Amino acid sequence: QVQLVESGGGLVQAGDSLRLSCAASGRTFSSYRMGWFRQAPGKERVFIATIGRSGISTDYAESVKGRFTISRDNAKNTVYLQMNNLKPEDTAVYYCAARTAWGTSNRVNEYDYWGQGTQVTVSS
Repeated sequence: QVQLVESGGGLVQAGDSLRLSCAASGRTFSSYRMGWFRQAPGKERVFIATIGRSGISTDYAESVKGRFTISRDNAKNTVYLQMNNLKPEDTAVYYCAARTAWGTSNRVNEYDYWGQGTQVTVSS
């Protein structure tokens, strides 16, 4: 089992950058594929990015490709989401998640553990 705690959210202006962090408890962080998702008010939680166990394999939603970068530091049990050129439509609660099964996934129900979320608000 793993516990996840996100941080780094806040209120920024359009065009600004933010880096979200997700710290994981436990000694088996490197055995999980990690993902970032977001949920805007009144909308479903949606996939943003995922990264494989070693950090080599990554995948992104089309809406954030070229602007967001997912990375991980297994020595620090942390996964990051660097967000550049933020837009008002990026406003949401951002969640990190851990997947125990092998293989990539962009589906909410295929991730087993979730953090509590961090709010990102982008003003125009």
